[in-house]
Amino acid sequence: MAFYNRVGSLLRQSSKINSSTAPVPVSSMLSSIRCMSSKLFVGGLSYGTDDNSLKEAFSGFGEVVEARVITDRESGRSKGFGFVSFSSTESASSALSAMDGQALQGRNIRVSYAQERERGGPRGNFGGNFRNSGGNFGNSGGFRGYEDA
Repeated sequence: MAFYNRVGSLLRQSSKINSSTAPVPVSSMLSSIRCMSSKLFVGGLSYGTDDNSLKEAFSGFGEVVEARVITDRESGRSKGFGFVSFSSTESASSALSAMDGQALQGRNIRVSYAQERERGGPRGNFGGNFRNSGGNFGNSGGFRGYEDA
């Protein structure tokens, strides 16, 4: 929530045009937003990388609060990316600068600031349960609306 409040205040600040001051440039707004984040996205991970090895790789830059490799629900296999959260934004910034493009377990990783995932994204919220929605898709009671004559 604090993130959105900060973004809102930066946008309001940039939209105010005062005769004594120039509006805040977009690049400085983005820098301010990035500096607030202490959570990093790490992509291009080896399938052998687990939570502990990810934490070890980033712990030299500051206190790692959480390191998590995202895995497939069904197979349990790594999806090749994860997230590292630091206790401070300074630690996250130095880790990003140092680790982006570096090799980790034989693969060059990509590191960037994590972004909040929007609701209703790729998985979407379609407003209903398709398996048991009273005659909609996947209802084992047959397709309603068409009956034998």
